[in-house]
Amino acid sequence: MQIRTATIHDLEAIASVEAECFPPAEAASKEEFAERLKYYSNHFWLMFDGDKLISFVDGFVTNEPDLTDKMYGRAELHDENGKWQMIFGVNTIPSYRKHGYAGELIQCMIDEARRQGRSGLVLTCKDALLDYYAKFGFVNEGRSDSQHGGAAWNQMRLVFEGLNKNS
Repeated sequence: MQIRTATIHDLEAIASVEAECFPPAEAASKEEFAERLKYYSNHFWLMFDGDKLISFVDGFVTNEPDLTDKMYGRAELHDENGKWQMIFGVNTIPSYRKHGYAGELIQCMIDEARRQGRSGLVLTCKDALLDYYAKFGFVNEGRSDSQHGGAAWNQMRLVFEGLNKNS
């Protein structure tokens, strides 16, 4: 498996994997991914099996401590000098799930955020994934205000040692 950050040339594959992993109401569009890649392609971690994109994790950086719905569609809000690495999506195509691939990419994002001096990472997830993200050190902060896709979301945060939510 090969891991690397994204380029605009990965747009078609990224949009295809997203469509395979999320229901239409929750999936980002190809146009939204084009904007995301324009502003923060270096915050997309992609995993390939040969030439096939099988998994990716993406999200921008901000000084805002909480992940909000407006962030998903406003790639220009990315601040490369921000404190918090957001995770907007964790995607693995179904036939490659349960092998730890998404976890490898999440760990890449955690390691890179730490290396870059961020305060930590923030994501939202459904109830069924709370225990999964807790394995990486994320702590559930309770229900998010998110209305994304009409689902109920929990906000989870991983704060790097010696810091707090307001750091």
